[in-house]
Amino acid sequence: MITISLCMIVKNEEAILTRCLDTVADLVEELIIVDTGSTDKTMQIAAAYPNVKLYEFPWIGDFAAARNFAFSKATQEYIYSADADEVLDETNRERFRILKETLLPEVEIVQMKYGNQLQFGTVYNYDEEYRPKLFKRQRSFVWEGAIHETICTTPVIYDSDIVITHMPENSHAGRDFAAFERLVQKGERLSKRLHNMYAKELFIAGKDEDFVRAGDFFTESAQDTERDGEEVKEACLIAAAAARRGKDTYRFFKYALKVIADEGCSEICCELGDFYAENQDYEEAAIWYYNACYETEALLSLKSKGAETLEKLAVCYEKLGMPEVAESYRAEIK
Repeated sequence: MITISLCMIVKNEEAILTRCLDTVADLVEELIIVDTGSTDKTMQIAAAYPNVKLYEFPWIGDFAAARNFAFSKATQEYIYSADADEVLDETNRERFRILKETLLPEVEIVQMKYGNQLQFGTVYNYDEEYRPKLFKRQRSFVWEGAIHETICTTPVIYDSDIVITHMPENSHAGRDFAAFERLVQKGERLSKRLHNMYAKELFIAGKDEDFVRAGDFFTESAQDTERDGEEVKEACLIAAAAARRGKDTYRFFKYALKVIADEGCSEICCELGDFYAENQDYEEAAIWYYNACYETEALLSLKSKGAETLEKLAVCYEKLGMPEVAESYRAEIK
């Protein structure tokens, strides 16, 4: 049977920490709890658990640095990385126990399904996704190849059947946007992954002011010759969305047309629908909302094809004096 260190970074988690630890503490050999500046009873709650080691790590605006610090304190064979808003139900606790008893020693990363995403308006477009959650603390490097031998650097990954229930108390969007803005202000270049996450989170959870603040960054990104086509398209989409919210019609159409020229997407159709609806041109707005729902695919947010857009389409037909058509679209809302 493998041994496991649970590693967590926490801050002001007194409302949910017990809920999390009660479902996992007895499945691991040690708890590594790293606090990044709590002002509530988080650390007192954590201290009540057996085999716990408590540390403080001054917050420097870098989640990776905090997690690396936590990992550095682990002593067991494997490290389980958890957040305070995660829960294992009894079915998945049993799956976790079985995993501990049967995991093959060559496995270096175990992925678990992260569930319950859509209920809380997170940055993801799907309710479950595999995430790496359990890591072998020390890797064993092995040579391979009878000739021209080389070290195998690709980790052995196992996709488990364990489902972690994600139950955040509130949206993390405000915290995330502030972090993105700090990186941009420091002049740091966002990786392709972070570029996509920033754009995606704006469309899923962003307020008008979040788009406006992000506008300059994505406008510059749209001109960045080192970004690939996918990144440029999402940059143009955010630049257009920010311009509409900022009442900059010229820039809105400049970047909206760039997205349309590249096959378009549901989000830009929604933006065009919103533009025409705001200007009380409901006939034109209806065309774009229809295209969002039925003729294009979502680039960043599935909700651009969903109930919210169908309701906007229905409102357009009400404004046009066609209530029967409006109700036909409302009937499709699930």
